[in-house]
Amino acid sequence: MSSRRTITVLILAALPAITAAAGADEAADWPQLHGPRRDGVYRGPALVDSLPSAGPAITWRKKIGLGFAGPSVADGKLVLFHRMAEKEILDCLDAATGKPLWTASYPASYRDRFGFDEGPRAVPTIDNGKVYTNGAAGILNCADLKNGKKIWRLDTHASFKPRESFFGTACAPLVSGGKVFVQVGGTAGIGAGGKGSGIVAFDSDTGKPLWGATSDEAGYSSPVIGKLAGKTRLVCFTRTGIVILDPGTGSILYEKRWRARIGASVNAATPVLTNDMVYFSSSYQTGSICLKASGGDYRELWSGDRILSSHYSSSIQSSGYLYGFDGRQEYGTQLRCVSLAGGKIAWSEAQPGKKKFGSGTLILAGDKLLVMADSGELILARVSPKGYRRLGSAAILNDTVRAYPALAGGFLYARSTSELVCVDLRKETKAK
Repeated sequence: MSSRRTITVLILAALPAITAAAGADEAADWPQLHGPRRDGVYRGPALVDSLPSAGPAITWRKKIGLGFAGPSVADGKLVLFHRMAEKEILDCLDAATGKPLWTASYPASYRDRFGFDEGPRAVPTIDNGKVYTNGAAGILNCADLKNGKKIWRLDTHASFKPRESFFGTACAPLVSGGKVFVQVGGTAGIGAGGKGSGIVAFDSDTGKPLWGATSDEAGYSSPVIGKLAGKTRLVCFTRTGIVILDPGTGSILYEKRWRARIGASVNAATPVLTNDMVYFSSSYQTGSICLKASGGDYRELWSGDRILSSHYSSSIQSSGYLYGFDGRQEYGTQLRCVSLAGGKIAWSEAQPGKKKFGSGTLILAGDKLLVMADSGELILARVSPKGYRRLGSAAILNDTVRAYPALAGGFLYARSTSELVCVDLRKETKAK
């Protein structure tokens, strides 16, 4: 009998212990984009109530290569996906010390025609002892977490012929039910049926393509999976718009165009899925939309461009409210709290002394919001639908920060285009 089944048998005798154990991994790990549940919510040990003027304690810091791919943490290991010279590199570090454990690499071919950054964009995904990465030129790779050895590798651009994108491939692999789900944006069909390869499911053990759906170009958003009207659904935000699928078969259950009318635009924010509602947001006069699932139907609850129009940063849901950035990154944003079911703005917040808020990424920890600004400033605030109260800030990184950080066991792991830092945000507790 497996340990999981043994625990189930003993549940009535040891419920308190089991409840604590069940949350242990979520407390200690941040194994993929937006955390264990891909929702941007931290459920680990309590965090500090303020940031000192000198800044939080820096546990370790190191120079790294190019890229916008944030780190992932699991089993005491941190994996970083970045680029040095002509290689995309996966480094595994001891999360507590930053000590190198192993490194793996392969040739990198991506060229950024806008001159921003030629490193990878997609956060690695750690699942069941494996690390899945999606390179800037569409190299989908599976490696052993213990030693970095290649398990399988696939050039999705060569296989599925996607159109050239603005900023390279950015979809973080989603692993669930023995499958790896990726927005490929391909035009070539898969299998005898010849279906499109806009969204593709791969076997997580072998990399074999299992099904493809749509001919949509890939956006810069990553898929989520969860229950809608009692059924497990895969939710994607492609360059064209909204796609909801059966993750087992790839059957498309709902589609809706939701994108800017201009070519020079992206859909980048991750969808929010909760309580039979699913929320999408873009910028470029497109805005937000919230759908409600009921049976096999998806009803629009609200939509609009003046509520919460997110450029590249994803929003976070808590207790029926969304927290996110409204506005274009280039022009500055406002941090907002919006009712998920009704689309009503509860509050908007700018930086002190300014009309706008700098762009960045968000993690919610209880009633505390961690903002990692693209300038390298870490901001801590207390939030609720009633308002926003700043608890302090500190510059912790140099150069541009676009990557999503990881928050595991009270330690924040954040990167810029040149360095990676580990910051201790644990709330101090003194032994009695």
